[in-house]
Amino acid sequence: MKKIITILTIFMIFSSCGKLEDLNENTKDPANVSGESLFTGAQKSLLDQMVNTNVNFNVFRLFAQYWTETTYTDESNYDLVTRTIPDNHWSVLYRDVLKDLDESGKIIATTVYPVTESPVVKQNKLAIVEIMKIYTYSVLVETFGNIPYSEALNVDILLPAYDDGLTVYKDLLNRLNAAIDQLDPGEGSFGIADNLYQGDVAAWIKFANSMKLRMGMLLADVDEATAEAAVIEAAPHVFTSNHDNAALVYSGASPNTNPLYSDLVASGRNDFVPTSRIIDVMNNLDDPRRPFYFTEYEGTYVGGEYGMENDFTAYSHIADRIQEPIFEGTIFDYSEVEFLLAEAVERGFAVGGTAQDHYNNAIEASITYWGGTEAEVADYLSNPLVAYSTAEGNYKEIIGTQKWLALYNRGFEAWTEWRRFDFPLLVAPPDAYSDVPMRYTYPIAEQTLNGANYNSASDAIGGDDVATKLFWDKF
Repeated sequence: MKKIITILTIFMIFSSCGKLEDLNENTKDPANVSGESLFTGAQKSLLDQMVNTNVNFNVFRLFAQYWTETTYTDESNYDLVTRTIPDNHWSVLYRDVLKDLDESGKIIATTVYPVTESPVVKQNKLAIVEIMKIYTYSVLVETFGNIPYSEALNVDILLPAYDDGLTVYKDLLNRLNAAIDQLDPGEGSFGIADNLYQGDVAAWIKFANSMKLRMGMLLADVDEATAEAAVIEAAPHVFTSNHDNAALVYSGASPNTNPLYSDLVASGRNDFVPTSRIIDVMNNLDDPRRPFYFTEYEGTYVGGEYGMENDFTAYSHIADRIQEPIFEGTIFDYSEVEFLLAEAVERGFAVGGTAQDHYNNAIEASITYWGGTEAEVADYLSNPLVAYSTAEGNYKEIIGTQKWLALYNRGFEAWTEWRRFDFPLLVAPPDAYSDVPMRYTYPIAEQTLNGANYNSASDAIGGDDVATKLFWDKF
């Protein structure tokens, strides 16, 4: 009997020890995260960062002078320091996007999938992860110039060196070519874990080639040979309609709503109005997109003065549709592709078609995307101020102005294209901290924690200043 009691006691002791150990486990969080879920989260973090208008994170609509502030005008006057905006942009893209994408790729590469799943599916997933990393790095280069790249995601290097921006960009193009070659449209990929294309590999091939077109055109003034080769290779495989747009359709439930709904509606704040800069241009052109971009004020469209305090009740507002919880966030669209092709023709690149045809296609794609009719497209394109053969200026002014109008809800791309084309003419407000920025300054955290590498990068680009033009901005 004593022996039985002793055995039971020992059993109970070991059982209780096991249960005590269980108390140290977090049963609410999974012990292992799948590569697919990390990919999904990274995609959303990326889209949220590019779409939102929270002045702590994204001020690109202000830089493009689409919107201006009503009461607190610091960001419209290019104060990037008070809210450490460059730090936040940098952190989201490196920490929440690139790091998660990198880990996603590592996990997917080592995951053993069911024997019933083709190994090509894994190959497609890894190529798509790579494409998303390339896109994110391209945004960082276009924002800052030289950036940590070759050492950026190495956990053993706490103070990464900065790589030359042009070298990085050309390497990204090489990586993009390799990723495209790995994509097989005959097999699947992420399925519903893919926020942009629901695993449609053929759609990813179009997206990757459209990226290649865009990146090639950005290099046109600094490395024409590389630019031309990339553009000609990509052109037959790019977006061909608005159906191809790279967009995340948000849900109506928090925290997965359109970030603009969170910033403009749920916040209960009235911080922004559209500017007279864009409204006056569109009024002059009788642009049919106005009711989709803005609300009316006393029967017409009236914009606020950029960089100045503006009474929210005295001007047009951002259109209701843009603020809806389920309104999609877009990082690339067909209209942009057609504008790129129009420019390519003007530069003598053999992409097919005429500059006028591509220009007309771009404008039609923009107007119909927002809800305009084919009759409105025809009327608009017949306007002598819009028609490619009669609009004022050279091709950079004609394409640059219409592209600026089409990119209205895509502030980062609008700012980048304005820096490339120098049209339309944007002027800093009278009390601005600087002229219209040509880049973000490097994060303050980099200056203090990674000083030696920061100083080298600053010297290499010509000074860590918003006025410093980046390597591709030659004119």
